Amino acid sequence: MAGGKVKLAYEVNADAHQMLETIAERYQLPDASKALRCLLDYAATDGDWDEIFAKVRCRRCM
Repeated sequence: MAGGKVKLAYEVNADAHQMLETIAERYQLPDASKALRCLLDYAATDGDWDEIFAKVRCRRCM
């Protein structure tokens, strides 16, 4: 899944943004976008998509 970076704009809730900032700080990543890329790489390579996406986990939807 190599390739160049593409600049995109996504909306996330404030707590999700804070989580990415916390991950970046805790693991000495350059920024929150790197934390997001790590999470996406995990989902793409090691994550079980049914486990990740089939169960509703939205804390705002319930």
